[in-house]
Amino acid sequence: MASLDEITGSVMKDSKICILIPTYNNGSTLKAVVNGCSKYTSSIIVVNDGSTDNTSELLNAFPNLIIHTQESNQGKGIAIKTGFRIALEHGYDYAITIDSDGQHLPEDIPIIVDFHRFNKDAIIIGSRNMEREGIPGKSSFGNKFSNFWFKFDTGVELPDTQSGYRLYPIRLIKDLKLITWKFEFEVEILVKAAWRNIQILPVPVRVYYPPSHIRVTHFRPFQDFTRISLLNTILFLQAFFWYIPLRWFRKILSVGFWKSFGKTLHDPKESVIRRSTSIAFGVFMGIFPVWGYQLIIGLTISHYLKLNKALFTLAAHISIPPMIPLILYFSYMIGGKIVSDPRKLNFSNFDYSINSLANNFEQYLVGAVILSIFAAVLAFYISFFIYKLFARTVPKLVS
Repeated sequence: MASLDEITGSVMKDSKICILIPTYNNGSTLKAVVNGCSKYTSSIIVVNDGSTDNTSELLNAFPNLIIHTQESNQGKGIAIKTGFRIALEHGYDYAITIDSDGQHLPEDIPIIVDFHRFNKDAIIIGSRNMEREGIPGKSSFGNKFSNFWFKFDTGVELPDTQSGYRLYPIRLIKDLKLITWKFEFEVEILVKAAWRNIQILPVPVRVYYPPSHIRVTHFRPFQDFTRISLLNTILFLQAFFWYIPLRWFRKILSVGFWKSFGKTLHDPKESVIRRSTSIAFGVFMGIFPVWGYQLIIGLTISHYLKLNKALFTLAAHISIPPMIPLILYFSYMIGGKIVSDPRKLNFSNFDYSINSLANNFEQYLVGAVILSIFAAVLAFYISFFIYKLFARTVPKLVS
């Protein structure tokens, strides 16, 4: 009877799966990683990303490897893209990427390969348990940060978007337009794959973090986190102005406009409190004095709080042009009750110009904040009452 290692190796051969190991100055752990992977396949590609330690000498001891050496360190993203190109040139359809620092255990390759057998066109991520004891705090925080933005950008929830232990269907992703070249590459490729409707599936794997005094990491907290934040900003803007509206539009087309609109207003899976809160928050942001940024800020917070973004957007449009004079007037009027030297108002000849706003900014600011809070509370109770009142009749209208 064939062993698990033999079965895994047979599946990898039949499916044209190779293993890709990008490495940079991990001479102390690289040999063990290569030996561990060799139990399952001889189809191993190592991209030596300009290492200055003994990596080259170590690799010379493995004559069956496909080795590509880059003259200088260019970044993990470039190393992986180079490995994909080499894999395609050698006729492989899939590549399992595994880090060379010993964090990923080659013994988990059978788990990934077995999951792949039933999900041929998916990117499979070896998801680590980042909450267990021994995981560095900055790694856990960074992963949560990345997971949050990935879900906002794509609508897909994943437990570990920063794991480098993955199986890629390289022929499906070879045409993705990828602009990054270091650690942030692994977030970018997931986002853009999701935008292409390539399925991304997690499978639990183990993770090993050696003690801090012997751990080798090339992640530079300030520089790399800055680049990741910049990438998230770019992806956010792309998602906000293109992908999210496109996703909503496709959903409306597939369901039908009125049915989709009805389900948005009354989703049986969503509590009345959440829907009412979404409307109230939309009204709040529509009046709150951050003109021009209400939707960007509000949608970000709505996503984090898991509010109904469609209801939020609808309610935030309380600040449409016909309503703006009323909002400004009542903001000034309320602010006049608070500030020490208020401007006297007359609605019939009230000046709505930018100069007027600038000259009486304190009065407007105080009044707008108070008005936004009052209007939000009022919107919550009105919408809550309406939802409760029509709870039995609305489902029949949208069924």
